[in-house]
Amino acid sequence: MTMTLDDSAAGRAIAEARTALGIEFGSTRIKACLVLLDDPATVLAVGGHEWENAFTDRIWTYPDEAIWSGLQAAYADMAADAERRHGVRPESLGAVGVSAMMHGYLAFDADGELLVPFRTWRNTTTGAAATELSALLGVNIPLRWSIAHLHQALLDDEPHLARLHSINTLAGYVHRRLTGRTVLGVGDASGMFPIDPATADYDAELVARYDRLADGRIPALRSLLPASLPAGEDAGALTAEGAALLDPTGALRPGAPFCPPEGDAGTGMVATNSVAPRTGNVSAGTSVFAMVVLERPLAEVHDELDVVTTPAGDPVAMVHCNNGASELAAWAGLFGRFAAAAGVPLGADVVFETLLREALEGEADAGGLLAYNQLAGEPIAGLAEGRPLVVRTPDSRFTLGSFMRAQLYGVFGTLALGMRVLAREGVALDRMFGHGGVFRTAGVAQRFLAGALDAPVSIAHTASEGGAWGIAVLAAYARSAGARSGDALPLADYLETHVFRGFAVDTAEPDPADVAGFAAYLDRYEAGLAAERAAASAVPLRGASE
Repeated sequence: MTMTLDDSAAGRAIAEARTALGIEFGSTRIKACLVLLDDPATVLAVGGHEWENAFTDRIWTYPDEAIWSGLQAAYADMAADAERRHGVRPESLGAVGVSAMMHGYLAFDADGELLVPFRTWRNTTTGAAATELSALLGVNIPLRWSIAHLHQALLDDEPHLARLHSINTLAGYVHRRLTGRTVLGVGDASGMFPIDPATADYDAELVARYDRLADGRIPALRSLLPASLPAGEDAGALTAEGAALLDPTGALRPGAPFCPPEGDAGTGMVATNSVAPRTGNVSAGTSVFAMVVLERPLAEVHDELDVVTTPAGDPVAMVHCNNGASELAAWAGLFGRFAAAAGVPLGADVVFETLLREALEGEADAGGLLAYNQLAGEPIAGLAEGRPLVVRTPDSRFTLGSFMRAQLYGVFGTLALGMRVLAREGVALDRMFGHGGVFRTAGVAQRFLAGALDAPVSIAHTASEGGAWGIAVLAAYARSAGARSGDALPLADYLETHVFRGFAVDTAEPDPADVAGFAAYLDRYEAGLAAERAAASAVPLRGASE
C-alpha cells in the first residue's frame, strides 16, 4: 500500500538515500523517477527531457552527445523537483536502474567507442538478414533485433566489422558508462538474440548455429553480447566516473547499487503488474506494442510475433509495431496551430484532450475513413517504408469526430492484426493493461483499445509515470532481493505484495458497438494496405532527389 509522507519525511528519505532512481530513454522523452526504496509505489520526484530521433542517411538514429546531455538534463530536472517539493536534493541513492528503447544496434570497438551511429528499433533495413536468420534459427527474428542488424552488416560487408568488439542496446550502453559493467537484463537481452527459458541466458545451440554461419568473419557471437541477468541480480554500482556523468555538479556520490538494465517493454510490464502468465499490456507511444505472458510455448512460428521474456525470464509473445501515436500527435499539433492562428491559443494537453473527446462523437466504424500512421516501415504490414495516409470514399462521413476516431483506430490497427494471430493460437488473457501518453485522456483510447481487442482494458494509476517508474521498481526489487541473500520473492509476488497491493485500477469493458465498428474498420484497413504499399513505392521522400 502506498505510504503517505509529509515533506519532511520525504526529505529525510532522500537525504538518507532510502530511494530508488529509475531512468528511462523513451522515443521522445528521457524521464527520471525517484521513489521510496521500501515502498516504490511512493513517487518522490520526477524529471524529464525531450528529445527526437533523426532520419540521417536513411537511418533512424540519435546522436551520441544527445544521450549524455539528455541523461544529465533529466537527472537535473528530477533533483530540482525533489528540492522544490521536499527541500533537499539527492546526494546519494539507494538503488538505480536504467531502461531504454529495446533492440536496435550499438557497435563498439575494443576501447568502448561507437563504430557507427546508433541504429534504433525503428529501422527496417535488415529484411534479408531477418529472413535468413529466421530460417536458420527456427524462430522469428524481427527486423529490429540486434542480431538482425549485426547480420545485415555482415551481409553488406560493412567496414566497421573489422574493429568490432561488442554490441549492446541503449540501456546496456548507458549502464556500462555509469557502472563499468557490460550486462543486460534478460528482457532486453531477449531483443538481441533468442533466450533459453531454462537458463535465462542466450540459447547456446542457436549461438553455435550463428557462429557456424558467420564462419569466423566476426568474433564469436557470445563474446560480442553483454551478459544476461534476470531481475534481482547484482548489476554493479555507480562509479565515480558514472556519478560525474550523471550529475556534473559533483553533488552525487558514487556507490549506489544497480539492477540489470532493461528494455522499455520489460519496464512496461512491471509498471502495469503484467509479469505473470495470462497477463498482458499495451504500450502506446512512438511505437505501439502488446506483451502477453505465455502459459505454454506457441504452436507455430509467426512473422507477426516475437518471443521475448519478462525481466524475470518468463516467455512473452510480443506484437511490436514501429508506428504508434506520432501521426496522431502531428495532427494534434496542426489543430493546435489552427487554434492559435484563429486567435484562440490552446495548450497542447487541451488540444489533445479536446480532439480525443471529439472522437467519442464519431461513428463506430470511423464513418468509413481510414488513417494509416506509418511514418516508418512496418514489418507486420509488409511495409519497408512508411507514408502516412488518410483515405476516404465519396460516401464516407467526414466529420471531426469520425476523423479523430479513425486516427485513434489507426494507432491500434497494425497491433490488432498481430493480436488476431495470438487469438488463433488460443492464448488466454485474464487482464490487459494499457500505458503510455495516449491513455492520459481518461476513457477514450482505453475504450477504443477494449473494442479493438474485444477484451477489458485496465489503466493503473502508476501508468502515468511509465517505464521510468517501472525500472525504479526493479531497482528497489534488486536491493530488496539482495538484502535477503537468495531468499527473494519472485518478481510477480513482489509486485503483488510490495507495490500493487490496494492499488485501484480503472477498467473499460468492450462496448459491443465499438467491437463491431472496429472490426469493420480493421477489415477495410487490411484491404487498404495495398494503397499504403503503393504510396511507399510511388511517393519518394522529399529529399530523395536533392
